[in-house]
Amino acid sequence: MEELFNGVKAFNAEDYQDNKTLFRDLSRRQNPHTLFIGCSDSRVIPTLITKTMPGDLFVVRNIANLVPYYRQSGEYLSTTSAIEYALNILKVENIIICGHSNCGGCRALWMKEEELESIPHTRHWLNLAFKVKDTVLRRQDMDDDIKRERITEQINIVQQMNHLVTYPGVKERYRQGKLNIYGWYYIIGTGEVFNYSRDRQVFEKI
Repeated sequence: MEELFNGVKAFNAEDYQDNKTLFRDLSRRQNPHTLFIGCSDSRVIPTLITKTMPGDLFVVRNIANLVPYYRQSGEYLSTTSAIEYALNILKVENIIICGHSNCGGCRALWMKEEELESIPHTRHWLNLAFKVKDTVLRRQDMDDDIKRERITEQINIVQQMNHLVTYPGVKERYRQGKLNIYGWYYIIGTGEVFNYSRDRQVFEKI
């Protein structure tokens, strides 16, 4: 923890001072242009990957960068409420769903039931990606574990983009050109980011 405390001190003394005007402008309002839905993985840092400043991104992070189907409920729906707020209050212009290499959440889709007994809530959460596993199983070239891992992670991104369209007004705003939806695949070991092309149905390097 000492490292974190020292980091706060360094932030106050250096980064804050360098951007004091920006922080003062942001002190009473925010106007982010993009909702970034990413994985909770400690290696995936949205502002680092995109070189953005405070106030640019509204960020939602969860296990395996999942987007629940839209539904009204009396439960506490963290990701759903964050997306709803970004769309209806912040009026974001862009939504990025960013998956990544070596994703533990996607890997858990292939774990045995007994291996998931200690993480029941995570197991239930991953039900949102059950179609992903079915899609991968229908492919004929999944003997290689590394290749299966990559394909699972990429198909998951596309599936969550489809889930996003179930939110009220999203499909209409997208068709009207008022909302852009992107699927990104980040490779941790190389720093490369690939953007999903709907026309070609492939991930292309940015």
